[in-house]
Amino acid sequence: MTLATFPWLTAIIFFPIVASAAIPLIPDPDGKGRPIRWYALTIGLINFVMLVYAFYTQYDISSSEMQMVERYDWIPQIGLQWSVGADGLSMSLILLTGFISTLAILASWPVTFKPRLFYFLILAMYGGQIAVFAVQDLLVFFLAWELELLPVYLLLSIWGGYKRQYAATKFILYTAGSSLFILVAALAMAFFGDVVTFDMRSLMAKDYPLTFQLLVYSAFLIAYAVKLPIVPLHTWLPDAHGEATAPVHMLLAGILLKMGGYAMIRMNVEMLPDAHAKFAPALIILGVVNIIYAALTSFAQRNLKRKIAYSSISHMGFVLIGIACFTDLGMSGAVLQMVSHGLIGASLFFLVGATYDRTHTLVLEEMGGVGQQMPKIFAMFTTCSMASLALPGMSGFVAELMVFVGFATSDAYSFSFRLIVVCLAAIGVILTPIYLLSMLREIFYGDENKELTSHEALIDAEPREVFIIACLLIPIIGIGLYPKIMTQVYDAKTSQLIARIRTSVPSIVQAATPTTEQQAVLLSQGVSQAPRL
Repeated sequence: MTLATFPWLTAIIFFPIVASAAIPLIPDPDGKGRPIRWYALTIGLINFVMLVYAFYTQYDISSSEMQMVERYDWIPQIGLQWSVGADGLSMSLILLTGFISTLAILASWPVTFKPRLFYFLILAMYGGQIAVFAVQDLLVFFLAWELELLPVYLLLSIWGGYKRQYAATKFILYTAGSSLFILVAALAMAFFGDVVTFDMRSLMAKDYPLTFQLLVYSAFLIAYAVKLPIVPLHTWLPDAHGEATAPVHMLLAGILLKMGGYAMIRMNVEMLPDAHAKFAPALIILGVVNIIYAALTSFAQRNLKRKIAYSSISHMGFVLIGIACFTDLGMSGAVLQMVSHGLIGASLFFLVGATYDRTHTLVLEEMGGVGQQMPKIFAMFTTCSMASLALPGMSGFVAELMVFVGFATSDAYSFSFRLIVVCLAAIGVILTPIYLLSMLREIFYGDENKELTSHEALIDAEPREVFIIACLLIPIIGIGLYPKIMTQVYDAKTSQLIARIRTSVPSIVQAATPTTEQQAVLLSQGVSQAPRL
């Protein structure tokens, strides 16, 4: 076996899972998990190095096809295979998963309660989340989707805050319940027609009638709306974030939410393009609702974790708009927004955890005047907040700008509809700096809490914390200054996706364009001749 034929994706998925099984064998003399955390960090780093090496040596960024494909028969009686592969869409999120998961292990340094179980679950999640982005068999995808829920549930219910049992139960009920829709849709697609298969490429090639597509699309949409999340199926997220520890925050915001966006593009858009053309206006409206509602709710929150959680929900609204705007630029912006928010969300939630470790409170009224005692945390919190509010020069600005311009120049919707959507989405963009800057003022400025600022535990950031934030800020600023660093990974794939679904755009043009004259011009030119962005 050569490096070219080595099963890289399978190894990257199973290495942290198998390695986690050795954690019970590691001696821990003082019971605080020091050897265990070093072991977990080593496994995470090795896996990430393997991932980066495979990306640079085995992956061709100019190709839109599935690469690094590995197929092994599992249950051939029902056509079930272990099938993994990576294209631009999945590879960008696999890289994000490896990066965030490795940093989350380093962020877990203060954990001393049941360290064996904690790091076992973190490593198991590492492999499971990569599997969600890599598997190319729909039934195996469902299994990977389900299996990664258990570690999150345990991490919330054991190491969470005061209401951890409630938050963990709500999380598992929402996500596991919605997953049943994936199973039903997968079985319906697999048994449709003469050939029974769960292979995604084969399922994509089947000729589904529109009514069938609409039903399957609805099932997928419900499942992925919970994970993305989309209002009103979002209420599990603020509770989960409100009780989670810093490393679990990073995994939730940095990776878990992106699974919903990825699956929606992979299945709703790529496999069911005709149904997507019908649902696209609804996705646009849901995206606008997400942006405005979550921004307003975040503005009203007095709990720091819940404020950032609702901010995450608001930013995911741009992903929905980008998915539904039928332009290369918009779709590229949606993927970049997922990557960007993964980095920014992980950094903010890590800093929230670091601040809580020192102040022992999440209530904004009880904070204030800690900026002088913690200048490094103040500087990092401010920089990451600037990234979240889409400051030019950072990744959030580029991603949101691409979505705005991609939608504003889409020929699939009337001018009046585009104008209304852009103006409404801009309200969320305006609200974001208001609630983030006011948050910074209340934490680090405001009326000084004498009892808090005189506390001995109110120390500044340690080198480990500075290193984690620096690792996250480097790609945030790098993408903001030179977006091609990331967009070139998936541009070929997003262009292929748009080319596939453009054949379904006339149905939206007919519904959205107010005059018959405009309809006639667009239809006479042909959608395939519409300008590419």
